[in-house]
Amino acid sequence: MAAEEKKEQEKQTEPKTASVQTDENKKENKQKKSSKKAAQKDALKEAQAKIEELEQKVDETEDKYLRAEAEIANTQTRYKKEQERLLKYAGQSLAQAILPAIDNLSRALEIDVADESSKQLKKGVEMVAKDIRQALSSNDVTQIEALGQKFDPKFHQAIKTVPVEEGQEPETVVQVFQEGYLLKDRVLRPAMVVVAQ
Repeated sequence: MAAEEKKEQEKQTEPKTASVQTDENKKENKQKKSSKKAAQKDALKEAQAKIEELEQKVDETEDKYLRAEAEIANTQTRYKKEQERLLKYAGQSLAQAILPAIDNLSRALEIDVADESSKQLKKGVEMVAKDIRQALSSNDVTQIEALGQKFDPKFHQAIKTVPVEEGQEPETVVQVFQEGYLLKDRVLRPAMVVVAQ
């Protein structure tokens, strides 16, 4: 009988240890689950932080790209404007170099001649002066109108002033010593004038 009692006691103690083990297993499972949840939360936080960091880098890169694109567009615009300006005034130095020759031809044409050979020479000078003026005109070089005009310091350079005479208005150009010229809208040389004051 003692053996039977022993077996019965063992049977009664077994469920207690089994229930203790299941309680411990439950605790371990809860701890494992909570540690898994904590690990998942930590991983989620890290992933969100990484996403935010990457979004910030994308925003910075996009901003840099847009700025670079705008700078390229501005550079191209400046380049086009500079090219247009250079082309617009491309003949400026040539025109300025020719102006003294035009002045000399104009002075030669002002001289009165009497004999036939001088008249022929003067006619040749007139033809040359006319051709040069046409060439300048076809390249947008024009003479500044000065005589009888209101004095404008943008286009006229006063070298002398005289008192206003009858029929003249003050601040008016009454004599032109040297013609002025424009290349399109730019003054190549102002007209040298006498102004009535």
